[in-house]
Amino acid sequence: MATRYRCRLLPALALLLALLCAAQAAAQVRTRGIDVSKYQGTINWSKVAKDSTIRFVYIKATEGTSIQDPMYRTNLKGAKKAGLLVGSYHLYSSRTTAYQQMGNIRKVILKKEQDLVPVLDIEGHHSGRLNMERVDKLLELMEKEYGVKPIIYTSEKLYKTHFATKKYQRYHIFIANYRSYPTTRFTLWQYTERGHCAGISGYVDFSRLARGRTLNDILMPKPKKKTAEQAK
Repeated sequence: MATRYRCRLLPALALLLALLCAAQAAAQVRTRGIDVSKYQGTINWSKVAKDSTIRFVYIKATEGTSIQDPMYRTNLKGAKKAGLLVGSYHLYSSRTTAYQQMGNIRKVILKKEQDLVPVLDIEGHHSGRLNMERVDKLLELMEKEYGVKPIIYTSEKLYKTHFATKKYQRYHIFIANYRSYPTTRFTLWQYTERGHCAGISGYVDFSRLARGRTLNDILMPKPKKKTAEQAK
């Protein structure tokens, strides 16, 4: 009798496991993010948030030594108020030092306002003149400021040329590839620059997590609680 029940139970368990796996995979596909800057104009964040697939947003904050996106604070406040997880990105410049760029970043991207790990955006046009000592120093300065290794955003070509080494294994990679699923290691994939969503006029970039990754992977670490000794 016990054997008969076991035989009936095994197919049911297998079916339940398959359904759970399918649900988990579907949930991951449904989780998307966008990134925005002044080029999206005035955004209706309450409309954006009504799309249940959009869970997070990266907002352009700074570029180079002195450029600050004029819509940054408006977008940051609006997205947060709408209930979206918010992160910020800095557009790397080949023309200025890591210290000069960090001075600009520090003024605008405040640690206490970040839900997501900050991103260092290194665009493909830097390929021929990328000073890796400068990049490494900026990554180091950002980690010191925010208490976590920044996410590196780049193209697959640039990743393969400069970041596909053991040295960068501990960094989350944000890959831009608008044609196909990335062939490189990545945590986030920007899969289109021509997305549409309610609340935003024109195009917007859409991203999704890699298979096996969750939003927990890109959340800012929680502040450590002070011990009784440290509180004195």
